[in-house]
Amino acid sequence: MEDGIRVGLLLVATPQLEDPNFRRSVVLLVEHDMDGGTLGVVLNRPTEVPVGRVLEPWAELVTGPAVVFQGGPVALESALALARLPGEDEPLGWRALDGGTEVSRVGLVDLEAPPALLAAELLQLRVFAGYAGWSAGQLHAEIEDGSWYLVPAEAGDVFAGDPDRLWQSVLRRQGGDLAFVSTFPEDPTLN
Repeated sequence: MEDGIRVGLLLVATPQLEDPNFRRSVVLLVEHDMDGGTLGVVLNRPTEVPVGRVLEPWAELVTGPAVVFQGGPVALESALALARLPGEDEPLGWRALDGGTEVSRVGLVDLEAPPALLAAELLQLRVFAGYAGWSAGQLHAEIEDGSWYLVPAEAGDVFAGDPDRLWQSVLRRQGGDLAFVSTFPEDPTLN
């Protein structure tokens, strides 16, 4: 049974989602298996921790802001990175997310690999501490309950220069009702 969830899509938190880990978050789905669950990274939660403090060899390759982003509430002590590359090759140290989406040239970086393997080819790189995870069926249920909008991603979303505005800009470009939702105030009780 197809659930519509697939790698390369964005989850955008609806205004009803009150969980502080995900309030007004934009999550890129990086793994999905209907039987095994789903993994994503929150794209709009920059921290104040410079990448150089935790992954010094990768620091000069990071796309601004050059800080670690909080990718989600799970495994905050671990890091993962996403990078965008040109062309069609899949160099060592990088694995494409999905060949059939707007983010087809965005992939996961092996942070254990020497940065020099990818340095010449990198267009953009961002580092995340932790990730967001859902067990099999859990995310589908949350979408059905109205906690998330499932929308197409663009490569620029992953490396947004102003991550604080990402929630609004992703919703606005959807048009219709979702564009209207982008105007909701931070605190709906003030509306």
